[in-house]
Amino acid sequence: MIASVNGRVAAVSPDGAVVEVGGVGLSVQCTPGTIARLAVGEQARLSTSLVVREDSLTLYGFADDDERQLFELLQTANGVGPRLAQAVLAIHPPREVRRAVSMGDLKALMQVPGIGKKGAERLVLELRDRLGTTASDTSLDGPPAQGLGAVTPVAPWRDQLGAALVGLGWTSREADTAVTALEPVAEEQQLAGGVQVAVLLRQALQILGRS
Repeated sequence: MIASVNGRVAAVSPDGAVVEVGGVGLSVQCTPGTIARLAVGEQARLSTSLVVREDSLTLYGFADDDERQLFELLQTANGVGPRLAQAVLAIHPPREVRRAVSMGDLKALMQVPGIGKKGAERLVLELRDRLGTTASDTSLDGPPAQGLGAVTPVAPWRDQLGAALVGLGWTSREADTAVTALEPVAEEQQLAGGVQVAVLLRQALQILGRS
């Protein structure tokens, strides 16, 4: 199993990155929050989980070991595969996933594309007693996890979104334009329960694509 990769970021795309390790470029699927912390040409360490299928080998990358472990634990629930587990972490940081499951917050879980009411209920039923907590989850003001750092609700969404767009090749000015245009959307998301950087990134790419 490939538990982590550490090397120069060779490329960044909307759904992942290529990290050069020992002269080999490894394609790693990442959430927008993790992508926002990567920059082409810079060194990065990603915790990883290798998913093996009959016709494919897919490497998923995470900001830290805790996020990777939660990704793997989510897949132990009936009906949850790697793509859905990654979608959960794209919408919610680990501490919010644990909070939603432990408190039976179906509304929060249903914010994830692909999870309906029955799916949310199943996650709560099967994982409530298994997710646990970590030191980094105990306080919003606590120290960040090791590695790239977990994406938490206190991280400014503007910084995350802007960094992700610049990492994808847009100029700082173009990124700022898209961020400004999406401020009303982010405010609506905040009122509804929290800013979803993954959704904003997709909308920002659409805005910049049209321009």
